[in-house]
Amino acid sequence: MILYHTGTQEIREPDIRCGRKNADFGQGFYLTPDREFTYRWAGKDAVVNEYELDENGLCIHTFTRSDDWFRYIFDNRRMRDELSADVIIGPIANDTVFDTLGIMSSGYLRPEDSLKLLLIGPEYIQAVIKTDRAAKQLRFLRSEKIGRIAEGTRRNEQEEFLKAFTAELERITAAYTG
Repeated sequence: MILYHTGTQEIREPDIRCGRKNADFGQGFYLTPDREFTYRWAGKDAVVNEYELDENGLCIHTFTRSDDWFRYIFDNRRMRDELSADVIIGPIANDTVFDTLGIMSSGYLRPEDSLKLLLIGPEYIQAVIKTDRAAKQLRFLRSEKIGRIAEGTRRNEQEEFLKAFTAELERITAAYTG
């Protein structure tokens, strides 16, 4: 499996212990199999690292946008990572991509309403290397420095998302107050 990581530097030996424990799929090294997504969302002067993961012998858990995915993300935001897997693959929660300030996991919304909000917008896939065993099977291939960003595409996508998100949040709020 070919995977990409965007950051500020070349990373030949990823550290699975760096990063936030309360991210979508808990602590680990976050990548994506989606090359187009990687390059489209890379900022100016970013470095895109390319890796190959040997999947043999690894426990890989794959999520789709579903109640199980939502519950797992919701628990991780509260520091309860209970899934034992070497690698987790699944959709990125849009509140991370679009910075909606944690409203979904704030506790102010019912879980079913939070899930409605998470289902808005495009679906991008992430892969998280969770264990040392998986990290040993991740081979660095190359890196590339990005000199420019595709700002127009990203801005349009964010604007469309925010319109849809606002409309759904207004429907949910009306149900709470009405």
